[in-house]
Amino acid sequence: MDQALQTMIDNMPEKTGRKLTEWFEILKQENFVKHSEAVKFLKTEHGVTHGFANTIVTLSKDTVDSPDDLIANQYSGKASLKPIYDLLISTVQKLGDDIVITPKKTSVSIIRKNQFALIKPATKTRIDLGLKLKGVAVQGRLENSGAIWHNVYP
Repeated sequence: MDQALQTMIDNMPEKTGRKLTEWFEILKQENFVKHSEAVKFLKTEHGVTHGFANTIVTLSKDTVDSPDDLIANQYSGKASLKPIYDLLISTVQKLGDDIVITPKKTSVSIIRKNQFALIKPATKTRIDLGLKLKGVAVQGRLENSGAIWHNVYP
């Protein structure tokens, strides 16, 4: 498991008043369909900050697969891209201890208060790196992918 994510999980009881497994039980009782509904519920009904709420909901959906399993599944059949992913993660981790790396089924979210990057193995030969670059015009290797997201292509 990513060290920043593990630190967040370790700090969860102090910061939110409950352990991650306890949050899973609360969400299980509510049985939300949409991710955003569950996040909103944790924020409004339990006073959980957005970062913790998002992480709790994301991890509750991935309880079958560990973060390492999620990454392994993303790069299954795309082994040549895994070193690129590892380099991106290594670079992101140098940005500070407050960075949260959250693997999902098909991508990895990079969060500092808000999500600012997304890494996704798009094909067997290409990784998409989505960046939220508010106020930055599309140019060069940047392509617009909606709202303020930009994808960087080789």
